[in-house]
Amino acid sequence: MSDPKNDAGTSQPKAPAKDPKKKEEEDLSEEDLALKQQLELYVERVQDSDPGLQKVALESMRHEIRTSTSSMTSVPKPLKFLRPHYGTLKAFYETMPDSDLKKYLSDILSVLALTMSAEGERESLKYRLLGSEGDIGSWGHEYVRNLAGEISQEYIKRQSEEAPIEDLMELVQQIVSFHMKHNAEPEAVDLLMEVEDLDLLVEHVDKTNFKRTCLYLTSAARYLPGPDDMLVLDIAYTIYLKFEEFASALQIALSLDNLQHVRQVFTSCDNLLKKMQFCYILARHGITFELDDEMVADDDDREALQDIINNTKLSESYLTLARDIEVMEPKSPEDIYKAHLLDGRASAGASVDSARQNLAATFVNAFVNAGFGQDKLMTAPADSSIGGSTGNWLFKNKEHGKTSAAASLGMILLWDVDSGLAQIDKYFHSNDNHVIAGALLGVGIVNCGVKNDCDPALALLSEYISKEDSSVRIGAIMGLGIAYAGAQNEQIRSSLTPILNDAKAPLDVIAFTAISLGFIYVGSCNEEVAQAIIFALMDRSETELGEPLTRFLPLALGLLYLGKQENVEATAEVSKTFNEKIRKYCDMTLLSCAYAGTGNVLKVQNLLGHCAQHLEKGETHQGPAVLGIAMVAMAEELGLDMSIRSLEHLLQYGEQNIRRAVPLALGLLCISNPKVNVMDTLSRLSHDSDSEVAMAAVISLGLIGAGTNNARIAGMLRNLSSYYYKDASLLFCVRIAQGLVHLGKGLLTLNPYHSERFLLSPTALAGLVTMLHACLDMKAMVLGKYHYVLYFIVLAMQPRMLMTVDENLKPLSVPVRVGQAVDVVGQAGRPKTITGFQTHSTPVLLAAGDRAELATEKYIPLSPILEGHVILKENPEYREDS
Repeated sequence: MSDPKNDAGTSQPKAPAKDPKKKEEEDLSEEDLALKQQLELYVERVQDSDPGLQKVALESMRHEIRTSTSSMTSVPKPLKFLRPHYGTLKAFYETMPDSDLKKYLSDILSVLALTMSAEGERESLKYRLLGSEGDIGSWGHEYVRNLAGEISQEYIKRQSEEAPIEDLMELVQQIVSFHMKHNAEPEAVDLLMEVEDLDLLVEHVDKTNFKRTCLYLTSAARYLPGPDDMLVLDIAYTIYLKFEEFASALQIALSLDNLQHVRQVFTSCDNLLKKMQFCYILARHGITFELDDEMVADDDDREALQDIINNTKLSESYLTLARDIEVMEPKSPEDIYKAHLLDGRASAGASVDSARQNLAATFVNAFVNAGFGQDKLMTAPADSSIGGSTGNWLFKNKEHGKTSAAASLGMILLWDVDSGLAQIDKYFHSNDNHVIAGALLGVGIVNCGVKNDCDPALALLSEYISKEDSSVRIGAIMGLGIAYAGAQNEQIRSSLTPILNDAKAPLDVIAFTAISLGFIYVGSCNEEVAQAIIFALMDRSETELGEPLTRFLPLALGLLYLGKQENVEATAEVSKTFNEKIRKYCDMTLLSCAYAGTGNVLKVQNLLGHCAQHLEKGETHQGPAVLGIAMVAMAEELGLDMSIRSLEHLLQYGEQNIRRAVPLALGLLCISNPKVNVMDTLSRLSHDSDSEVAMAAVISLGLIGAGTNNARIAGMLRNLSSYYYKDASLLFCVRIAQGLVHLGKGLLTLNPYHSERFLLSPTALAGLVTMLHACLDMKAMVLGKYHYVLYFIVLAMQPRMLMTVDENLKPLSVPVRVGQAVDVVGQAGRPKTITGFQTHSTPVLLAAGDRAELATEKYIPLSPILEGHVILKENPEYREDS
């Protein structure tokens, strides 16, 4: 809309000046001219001394304006013609004695001010407050919107002067109720945010508009600075509870990380099926949650629900999905490498049995067959043609390679605790400490994300924590960390914290102990664990602080505060007293972990500032700063795209240690979401002259394609395998990446975000971040003897499925439409939420950015977001078309 203040009567070409007034009148049509003279008459009448005449004139003027304000594409005629008289009426208004007529006039002046008043004068609001208490909606939408804008300015001014605001708030009430009745929920919410009174919203929402209102609130929360974002989500939670939309309320409670709210959702809802759906949501989020008799009264029901939260049936559902998609056949690493597609040069080098190549094959095999319970290397029957029993593959690996090989069995039997423990058991009787270490780690991996009342992992692993051999200790400690991530288990804490302050313990045992405690207490801000890690850091000698493994200590400290924002400040202050070798590293890691997933712009700028400095060699803190940018900015799409661009700049201007971290940061931003622009950048970097940059880029290609079977990335990696056939280290990285792209034969994802990118699983992010921190020093960690840190990503592995189940939790196949999700926040009507969809029968796979909706009216889903396990109940109103 052009600015109405300066488009009246300026469009005529300049004619020789006779009488400008006459010229203007000739251009008007007859009715316009009549209207104009009519209004001028009213203006004179209003100034008449006779109140009766005044009243009639005001009534008529009001009628003219009201009937014309309906459409707002151009300035309404009456307003246009009354513009020259605005000043006269204002002056006359000042002289009038107080009466109803005066209020009447002030209403009209308020509407005239819409097009007339000078910028920043807020006259429309001024006259509105002086006017009568009439219905504001009758003057039209544009008037109400203008008022709302003026109110927010006036509010800020009055707040700074500490003036009373009661009269404004009355008007706000009227405007909000007007907006809510007229489908303008976002405008009502914006106004209430401006005047800091969102609680008003709860009484104005009704059954018809609460979903749209809450959708706007939750979307806006991502862009608000703290603590406003929490307040907004809290209001949305209250509204959802008010309308018994419990599943949505639960998701907001999880997003706020408020377990009181989660309990409240359970106690407010009395429908058992709905409670089962809540349990599936909790299980997918991966938090440890104990139901009590208040939440679920019946004992048998409670046990069944607790089983869902404990993920005991996850393996079963995953295999159901695999059978449905027909990918049960185990794959060997050769099926993934597809060396026959390459020219002769590369395949010639592949036939030699080197320990490094076998180690790579171990990982590829574990990633590809993850969770399927069978493969061709570790679980093959003894008489098979592949070369004898499983023992053979194990011993094709050297020393610490055997650790990863034995642990890979845990990955293959992922989530299947009973059969997993039975099959791993044989390795406990080995005489080789490396094999025992791998078995311990394998037990941890099998139990990852699956909780069990009898705690088999704790029983098996706790006796090995204090063994002599450090590799066995590390196996047991990592196993506990992975199996009990997020469980905040006191028993484990009391047995692990003494190791941190044990002067005799080797550095690697201390580092992995810290990381495991970080996992178990992720995001808990636990003081005792933090103290123990801080003391362990302070006890390190100068030489130990230079070791790559020492970096796990600050990271473990950061994990305790993952996503907890300002709660980290006390610990950050303490970290300023550390040895200067590690002080900055600690600072960056704490900052990036505490604000991970918050999208906090100021923190991203702060981290970018640290990356912009050109430092002498040997500074390590810029690596975590670069990863930190990705961790903070991954919260929402806009920030994500902006940070991808910022990382491009760092590539061009940054020092080597920054360039080595950039590919990993890109890998985290687009994890399991192969964006073409990022894919191209990483492909370019995978041929970089600096081998560390190339390795990071190759691993990141695996991460962005993780579990997608993306053909383009698979092709790139095949070509890289022939390009680097002589470079054992890079070839190892290429193999790992190939394994990641085909993760779980394409049924798994590593994305820590779920429920349409609304919830961030803290344990998943912790696992990814730890693995990426290890990749900051490839040569020492992944290519050295600590390659088993790659298994930390098991924490983020989840089936990317939609599995619909009936009321008895048995799989139920229904048609669903799967397409790209469309953002419909604040759009009018009932817009389509997905585009370019295809119709499949469940279970189906969901790619990054996909959304599903039921293609049948026969069932009603109990979850607002179709992802993971969704319970369907029959729609009682459904009639078959005869």
